[in-house]
Amino acid sequence: MTLWEGLAVRVDIWTDIVCPWCYIGQARFDAALAAFEHRDQVEVVQHSYELAPDLSPAETGPVLEMLMAKYGMSREQAEQAEARVSGLAAAEGLPYTSDRQNGNTFDAHRLLHLAGEHGLGDDLRHALYRANFSGERSVFDADALTGIATEVGLDASEVRSVLAGDAYADAVRKDERDAARIGVRGVPYFVLEGKYGLSGAQETATFIDALTQIWEKTNPPANR
Repeated sequence: MTLWEGLAVRVDIWTDIVCPWCYIGQARFDAALAAFEHRDQVEVVQHSYELAPDLSPAETGPVLEMLMAKYGMSREQAEQAEARVSGLAAAEGLPYTSDRQNGNTFDAHRLLHLAGEHGLGDDLRHALYRANFSGERSVFDADALTGIATEVGLDASEVRSVLAGDAYADAVRKDERDAARIGVRGVPYFVLEGKYGLSGAQETATFIDALTQIWEKTNPPANR
């Protein structure tokens, strides 16, 4: 890389595919990155985070019931909370329904690591988000996961082999240990250049400002 091309900026992101704020936050970050002048010199590294790590793969249930149980909400309160999130998702052009399931995402995260090795991590992540938040397909069932993964270009036999064993389990656990080490308590969580953290589904403009500030710190005038 020549001097005038600048130094790359790294962004690490922890998300879970059943997290609505991750869904919205990822869309806003993607929009910010697309608008960022130096986007080709931003390295984005995605990491796994489970919102429900203690659930077994067989334990799934309606998301409204999960909200009621986890946060002590009434059904009306849960529906109102989901309606607010639905409005935010719609503003980003994202499909969203409360008629969806909640469950353990460990297998989905293992597949995301597989997809990342094939250069398809972003494709699979977006496909899983769409499947879950549109309510079209489960992201917990092995057959459904296989279908989603193969549609983005992964080999069906390789996907089934991963799901049948424990491949990439260590990679998921490492991501989660790293999150705990730096104090991540909720997602989405963004770390820029290993130093600066942003929590939550920030506005697109906030992400653009953060990228700009980090770029200017990483690439002072003498290096541009």
